[in-house]
Amino acid sequence: MEIKMKILICDDTISGTRMAAELNKFGLSAFTRRNDKETILRSILKDKPAVVVSDLNLYDGDAVSVMRTAKTILPLSPAFIIFSDIYNNFIEKQVIESGVSCFLFSPFDTEELYTAIISALNKKKSEQYDIEAVVTDVIQKIGMPANIRGYRYVRTAVMECIENTNRLNSITKALYPIVAEKHETTTSRVERAIRHAISTTWQKGNKNAIHSFFGYDMNTFNQPTNSEFISLMTDKVRLLIKSGSQFSCMA
Repeated sequence: MEIKMKILICDDTISGTRMAAELNKFGLSAFTRRNDKETILRSILKDKPAVVVSDLNLYDGDAVSVMRTAKTILPLSPAFIIFSDIYNNFIEKQVIESGVSCFLFSPFDTEELYTAIISALNKKKSEQYDIEAVVTDVIQKIGMPANIRGYRYVRTAVMECIENTNRLNSITKALYPIVAEKHETTTSRVERAIRHAISTTWQKGNKNAIHSFFGYDMNTFNQPTNSEFISLMTDKVRLLIKSGSQFSCMA
């Protein structure tokens, strides 16, 4: 079954409902929420929309500040399409430079909005690939063998936790089942394979890289548990992504 992309429309009036209905005809999963900062942020965290469509002006602020807050909370935050009925080149320049995917002048038709959404989704997919590349790079540099199952499971687990850090609070009950489903296996096999991958890395991996990345002195600290390893990986990779830097170490 094809998963429809969720589109959050920050307008629960008749106009917003009509906009969502028109977008759904294009095969999207659009829904509406009240046009205020708290409601929008709560929906971003709970509903996980891929794209947020909002008027620049909210009841209690502006959409740009909501976008910035979302980005501090979620590395894989939704793309934002912001519109305004104010025809002002300076405002458009400021909004575009803030990092939104697209700025539209209203009124606009559904096809124009749909085109902007598809463009935003493609850009978001590219950003997701970039994050996966960072995770893969780190795993390879610390010396985890790519030919064992646990390598793939660790990469998926870290990606899932970067997308939603709440999964770190329930590794066994929440995270393992997600990884197992993605790789068509069982949670017990995921747990064992990840533990084996960590053990192999601790015994045969790049000790300088492990020390550089985790801050562990291999002669002092024991091998971390699955939960500790995934949590550390997630936190460190999130910091790398936010800083825009790359992980480097001495060979």
